[in-house]
Amino acid sequence: MPRVSSRFEGLGVGFAPYLQPPGPGVVRWTVGEPGFDTPSPIIDAAINGLKEGKTKYTRGPGSLELCEAVSVYLKEHHGIEAPADEIVVTPGAKQALLYSFLITTMPGDEAILLSPSWASYEPMLDFIGASPVHVKVNMENFHPDLEAIREAITDKTTMILINSPCNPTGAVFTPEEIGGIVEIASENDLWIVSDEIYARMIWVDWPHVSPSTLPGGRERTIVVNGWSKSWAMTGMRVGFLTGPSEAMKAAVKSQANSASHIPTFMMDAARVALECEDSVDEFNQEYLKRRDLMMEGLSSLPGIRVPEPEGAFYVFADVTGTGMSDVEFADGALEAGVQLIPASLITGGEGFVRVSYAVDEGVIEEGLRRLRSWLVEE
Repeated sequence: MPRVSSRFEGLGVGFAPYLQPPGPGVVRWTVGEPGFDTPSPIIDAAINGLKEGKTKYTRGPGSLELCEAVSVYLKEHHGIEAPADEIVVTPGAKQALLYSFLITTMPGDEAILLSPSWASYEPMLDFIGASPVHVKVNMENFHPDLEAIREAITDKTTMILINSPCNPTGAVFTPEEIGGIVEIASENDLWIVSDEIYARMIWVDWPHVSPSTLPGGRERTIVVNGWSKSWAMTGMRVGFLTGPSEAMKAAVKSQANSASHIPTFMMDAARVALECEDSVDEFNQEYLKRRDLMMEGLSSLPGIRVPEPEGAFYVFADVTGTGMSDVEFADGALEAGVQLIPASLITGGEGFVRVSYAVDEGVIEEGLRRLRSWLVEE
């Protein structure tokens, strides 16, 4: 038979080996997915869209009404100036990231990742022929090392990727740190891709700041965001990107030659979601309670260090004090009936495990009970 293209050789799949549904009775702390139902007004809008026959081709970047709603939302919640014609609605934020990487790199170019970073960034860059360059963050609190970023820049560097709040670490970069990254990018005429999918989930006193709102940031920043996390719409696959006009023209071309557009009937649902502020607030109150429950429970176990999760819905726990590697710990936890992710599956994550607290409180409590039985009572 013909050979498969060599571009897939060695291409990683991130956390996938530990995201498979476990056997019956296993507590699952792995999936980065809100533990809530999608708010009913969003469901109703999607159903109505189908009933109204919104199943045909439409405007590629998204309906004008939806893009205008996103423009208003970004201004009100994040201070981002983004006119409707510079917004492209995509089949999930991951697709928006891929477009952003295509826009900001060519094969052989280097993109700086602040590691440990989300598992899909590196293989996506590898897939298009760009070279990820890992710059380690401060492993005490997972905040960026600005001097290390400066030192990593070469004549092949074209982009710096920011993810704050961060998956997997839960770090929320300070306004000063974001400003420092914008300064570095401006000095070296680099792009910034800012993955802001968790921007509404902030548990610390300082605010989320988008680099696009800072002096020198607007003309070089592509902002990626979406509906999956804050509105519990992961399976609906709706994201967006915005940035400088020329970059968005390229994004429109990327979409036209790949996905065409998101499902037409989902456009009204996405617009309605932006009005569901009560649901976002309710979800966030629950996340805070669950964060505290998970953090306190894990911290009480021997050999586990839990830096404070500042945003998103993950705990990134240091398990080196147990005397086990992160893989050994994850495998032992699975035998004890708890599925979590060993972070050595990504560059820079060795010795840590990622757990999601976007699950019911009872699931957190039962998982903690099982880990305590394994680590303390055996």
